[in-house]
Amino acid sequence: MESSSDENDIENSQDQEGKLYVVDSLNNLNEHCMMHSHHPVWEYREDTESPGCLMMQSSLRCQSWFFVTSIITLIVSLALVSFVIILIVHTGDKIDELSRKIVLERKSIGDLVKFNYMVLQHLNQTELMDNIENIITV
Repeated sequence: MESSSDENDIENSQDQEGKLYVVDSLNNLNEHCMMHSHHPVWEYREDTESPGCLMMQSSLRCQSWFFVTSIITLIVSLALVSFVIILIVHTGDKIDELSRKIVLERKSIGDLVKFNYMVLQHLNQTELMDNIENIITV
């Protein structure tokens, strides 16, 4: 039991030392950037000697490009969605107009069929009358 608690203490102290080292390194990097940079960190300078500053500038530049790309992508997708919606509405209007024309043509065809039937009936009656007249005259 005592050996495991000693190992835990050693691991905890090493972990804390590692954390302190990281914090100290970040503080040194920040101081180094502030000492060598007279311009804001996001401004690109070729004479910057600190790799940490270049990394921060590159990171900010990447973030800004990502943001601009995201905005452009959103605008393009919004334009495409609105175009599709307009096409759907336009197509719906055309389908309604076509269905109205089909209904009107169906009514017209029905009227033509009735008219044809009436003409055929009239012709049949006139033929019958002609036949009757021919029989009477004979």
